[in-house]
Amino acid sequence: MSPLSDPQVLIVGAGPGGAALALILASRGVSTLLVERQSDFEREFRGEALMPSGLAALDAIGVEWVSLPHRRPEQLRLYRSGTLVRQLDIATEHIEEGPVTLSQPHLLERMVEVAASTGSFELLRGTSVRNLVTRHGRISGVRVRTPEGEREIHAQLTVGADGRASIVRRRGQFRWRSRGAPMDVVWFKLPWPRRWSTIQVRGYVGGGHLLIALPAPDGLLQVAWIILKGTYGTLRDRGVEEWAQSMGDHVDADLAEHILEGVPHISRPFLLDAVTDRVIGWARPGALLIGDAAHTMSPVGGQGINMALRDALVAANSLLPTLLHSANSSDLDVAAGRVEATRAPEIDRIQRLAAIPPRVVMGRAFYHEPLRRLLMSVAASSLGARMARPTIDAFLYGVTHVELAV
Repeated sequence: MSPLSDPQVLIVGAGPGGAALALILASRGVSTLLVERQSDFEREFRGEALMPSGLAALDAIGVEWVSLPHRRPEQLRLYRSGTLVRQLDIATEHIEEGPVTLSQPHLLERMVEVAASTGSFELLRGTSVRNLVTRHGRISGVRVRTPEGEREIHAQLTVGADGRASIVRRRGQFRWRSRGAPMDVVWFKLPWPRRWSTIQVRGYVGGGHLLIALPAPDGLLQVAWIILKGTYGTLRDRGVEEWAQSMGDHVDADLAEHILEGVPHISRPFLLDAVTDRVIGWARPGALLIGDAAHTMSPVGGQGINMALRDALVAANSLLPTLLHSANSSDLDVAAGRVEATRAPEIDRIQRLAAIPPRVVMGRAFYHEPLRRLLMSVAASSLGARMARPTIDAFLYGVTHVELAV
């Protein structure tokens, strides 16, 4: 492709979903332009957990990821009020392949590098989409601002893969339904605890609090403190030392000591305004949404990247036959419309499952604490493990069968 040429498919957003779809289409000879607002991928990402379903998608696409910075947890530990109630050693839990945390900047660079080798791909970095271009009731491309100025780019199909704040979603007048998320997430990193002899993920429940500590791909400890929505302002006003002490009150002595020791290393904690929603009608004439642009996922369960990658596989399956063999716009619209029908059952179920833990864990009604004690007692038993297995498998492997078939 020549720079700034009008492609068959224009994808807005070089996140995992957009980059994956671009790579698949370009590798099959479809001229594909990927537009990314940032000039590089060297920025802080929170969601870097990949489940076996997401890793399988990368393998299907042909992305070699094992050489990229990543960490593979060996243990999962669940605590209630600072007391260990269950420990899972992944290697002995009959899990085919456990989750990993994978450096998203390195992954995205690898994906666009492979796409560029196809000869059918162009990436525009530092280019922001200002609006959609519409002709005769059909989206025919975008107006972008580049370092050289504004211009229009036209395409047979425009794909919005530009995340939870998707401009394609907003400008395309797509409708969506909020599924509620009564929580926010404070993210920050600390040095990895020297006392921990294994690479582990820890979850802490109790007193209406939820904290998750997991290995980051860069060797640090990533902490997600899940709080009631709207309470971050109070925490921020109290200062880092005071809210670090509050966290320490809800974890075990080992991690509490590490958090307090690490206060000088906590810089610029990031607040994620947790949102869960789903667009109703992912496609309209000339446009398609995938990933968070189509369905913003709860941070619970680490499903954002995985669902976006699986969207890309399904979108490629549906779109490629038409892109390669038909120039008819209506055929392409029909193909785009099939993506939601295939993906919605999995998205809906994962969103429902992810909504349950915060409601139980963070509930403040009189019955919530007894309910938490009961559930944690069950979780510590072999019966509880058997009961939880279908839900665990849904998060690990997905709900529906997804494979790249083109």
